[in-house]
Amino acid sequence: MPKTSLALIVGRGGLPSAVAEAQVEAPLVCALRGHDPEKLAVDIHFRIEHLGSMLDQLRTRGVTEVCFCGAINRPDIDPTQIDAATAPMVPVLAAAVAGGEDSALRAVLGLFEKAGFAVRAAHDLAPDLLPMPGVHSVVQPGADVATALPVAQAVSGAQGAADLGQACVVRNGRLIAREDARGTDAMLSDLAGSADLGDDPFGAMLGLAGEALDSAADWLSGPDAPNRKGGFLFKAPKPGQDLRVDLPTIGPNTVRHAARAGLDGIVIQAGGVMVLNPIEVRRTLDQAGMFLWVH
Repeated sequence: MPKTSLALIVGRGGLPSAVAEAQVEAPLVCALRGHDPEKLAVDIHFRIEHLGSMLDQLRTRGVTEVCFCGAINRPDIDPTQIDAATAPMVPVLAAAVAGGEDSALRAVLGLFEKAGFAVRAAHDLAPDLLPMPGVHSVVQPGADVATALPVAQAVSGAQGAADLGQACVVRNGRLIAREDARGTDAMLSDLAGSADLGDDPFGAMLGLAGEALDSAADWLSGPDAPNRKGGFLFKAPKPGQDLRVDLPTIGPNTVRHAARAGLDGIVIQAGGVMVLNPIEVRRTLDQAGMFLWVH
């Protein structure tokens, strides 16, 4: 059985693959069942009811460090499936599932640390994911963006303190959209009015993207190109959140959804938001005539 010192505890999306690719030694990839990442093979699938046994597996594999990366839905716990190694953790897990997102993450991190594993941040393992401060696009943000930025920062801080979303949209100096539990792309889809999210917002959002997103150039120049309405997306970590996990991310699809919503650009907090596939992000921004300001 091969040994490795680092395990990625992963969810959906492209972040786990980006972190894995930045490592010299291939990490062990452990995915919560039903939450496989994009373009990354999974070594261990686990259930939350078997977390104790999974920790034992990590020790057997020589793991000393873990990194949490990727998106997950809060799992339900089936009491009939809890194994003996996990039973002592039940009070902590039950409280985590019942609490807010931040409290749940802190509880799970505490279990890993108590078991002797060091928790590493994704951006520490893959520092290129954090862009340098400045404008990362041909288009520059206008003076109105700097004027409206305190509004976005205040909204972001308030919703973060309430353990809500990490993003909002400001247009003409006024808040027009807040991120909820469905995520940034769903908020932008709502704003664009181009999808009936119904009872399955995540599935509808994926359907909206479709094959058209395979070519940003074709989409941005075609008949479905958005009418520019102005405003910008702002994204930042929640105040006081543990930056080792759940650091916000944007990627090419974020830019495409923002363009569909008619926004002029995106502002992210320097040192607090990761950018996946930055080359594609820059290309899509420039094709859409949008800005990215790392502030």
